[in-house]
Amino acid sequence: MPELPEVEVSRLGISPHLIGQTIATITWRCEKLRWPIPHELTRLEGQQITAISRRAKYLFIETEAGNAIIHLGMSGALRVLDANFPPGKHDHVDLVLANGTLLRYHDPRRFGAWLYVAPGEHHSVLSHMGPEPLTDAFNAETIAKRANNKRLAIKAFIMDNKNVVGVGNIYANESLFKAKIHPLRPAQSLSDTEWQCLVSEIKSVLATAIKQGGTTLKDFSQADGKPGYFAQELQVYGKGGKPCPICAEPILEQKIAQRNSMFCNHCQD
Repeated sequence: MPELPEVEVSRLGISPHLIGQTIATITWRCEKLRWPIPHELTRLEGQQITAISRRAKYLFIETEAGNAIIHLGMSGALRVLDANFPPGKHDHVDLVLANGTLLRYHDPRRFGAWLYVAPGEHHSVLSHMGPEPLTDAFNAETIAKRANNKRLAIKAFIMDNKNVVGVGNIYANESLFKAKIHPLRPAQSLSDTEWQCLVSEIKSVLATAIKQGGTTLKDFSQADGKPGYFAQELQVYGKGGKPCPICAEPILEQKIAQRNSMFCNHCQD
């Protein structure tokens, strides 16, 4: 599943090709992805793209007539192609620019989304979201206050978008390992020093993943079709039963809040 780094990599990849260009047409080959594709997207035709932005795992193609909102879901990817490039089986949405460039949305599992929001309005999918993890709004003092009296496992806590957005399963596992914090620890049990360490590691892991082009495990690819390379940096995710890179004890694997979790019982406490 594309997580925040993969979505940010997609944003960085498509932005140079789209910003300042005029949308000629938006067409789709299925009526529904995760939600029905709104006909209002055609309001963007003839409009100049002013910015490509991101909030959590949602991308925004911004124009004066409103914004297209894109979510990559479980298996979505965006490719920049020539407008004459023939569509494949799972190519569901085409945004064609007046200069002949094509932004194509590919999604085998069809669990992503293309939505529309009018100028000045706020879409309901963006409600109740916490701070962006790579901004100053996400800091040890603020997140520690949110964790007061929370017995929820720390891994589930940092994966809750109400507390901080975009810390998905891969990066939660990696950040907790680097911070040497056991994923089952109650969120309220972390000390101020541990919060400072965990916040720092979350920021570092996400920033490194973006720099490496994201993590390609199965479906994700960058806008130019290349894979992300952060998978080579993973220390615990997907490595259950293998030796811990620090102490050589076997990495344990179990479900935490319905998600596969990998950790070292010896190094994380």
